[in-house]
Amino acid sequence: MTADTLVDTRTKRQVARQTQKSEKMAQKRLTSRGATIAAIIIAVIWTIPTFGLFVTSFRPGSDTQSTGWWTVFVNPSFTLDNYAQALNSGGTALTLGQSFINSLGITIPATVFPLVIASLAAYAFAWIDFKFKNIVFVGVFALQIVPIQMALVPLLSLFSKGLTVNGVGIFPGFELRDAEHSFATVWIAHAIFALPLAIFMLHNFISEIPGEVIEAARVDGAGHGQIFFRIVLPLATPAIASFAIFQFLWVWNDLLVATIFAPSTSLPLTQTLNSLSGTWGNQWFLQSAGAFISIIVPLVVFFSLQRFFVRGLLAGATKG
Repeated sequence: MTADTLVDTRTKRQVARQTQKSEKMAQKRLTSRGATIAAIIIAVIWTIPTFGLFVTSFRPGSDTQSTGWWTVFVNPSFTLDNYAQALNSGGTALTLGQSFINSLGITIPATVFPLVIASLAAYAFAWIDFKFKNIVFVGVFALQIVPIQMALVPLLSLFSKGLTVNGVGIFPGFELRDAEHSFATVWIAHAIFALPLAIFMLHNFISEIPGEVIEAARVDGAGHGQIFFRIVLPLATPAIASFAIFQFLWVWNDLLVATIFAPSTSLPLTQTLNSLSGTWGNQWFLQSAGAFISIIVPLVVFFSLQRFFVRGLLAGATKG
């Protein structure tokens, strides 16, 4: 038997049975009739404002200035002009369509980079023995409590001036920050903020892989690279997809980090949405239309990966 044939049908079925068992146990412990009723009530209350915003996005601007959205049931009046104006105009120098492309350019790499680094680090913490491993892992986990706002100024200084020790420059700084269409600093900032949670989540999943599979691969001469890419990575797909959804939504909806680090000529969708309502908020019906345009991509991402979502969250939640 070679490392190429270790992940056979029997091993996959074994991992699938353990995952399904963990899911059923977690579902049994976390689900009750009272919790279900409470969840339904919360979902209805949460949906009402969203539904009102959706109705407003189709109402003429003059109607939104004088009547509430609920009057549409008595005097229905709808238009698509709000969406056309939202796409072709913007509160900044960028239109909504241009900033939509900028958000894709920011979000996709800012999701892929931390996932690649975190999956490698999680494997190292789970299956590689090295000095002070537990202490380093606790340190990485503790970084989650550092507020993003506390790190913005040091990062901005680092990207602008570089890092010096005793007057000697050892990190030159990112001149790309001033480039017209560079997102390098935004990608790095988002990757830094995402890594602690990503490593923690992926470590919990990867450490649950049966040790017999890893040991068999080592006996057959497989190195860490073969074990990671041919065994760990395929089995960890649900956890990776789960965090990919979280990270994509966080970065896509981010306003603070992108506004600080992104070039002024390449601001993301959230910045344009923030300006669509006008100086005094008198065009908030355009903002409501822009909001529903902005959720198209997150919905596509979520529904594409939803089959991995529950498995990735519940795996490792219970043992046995």
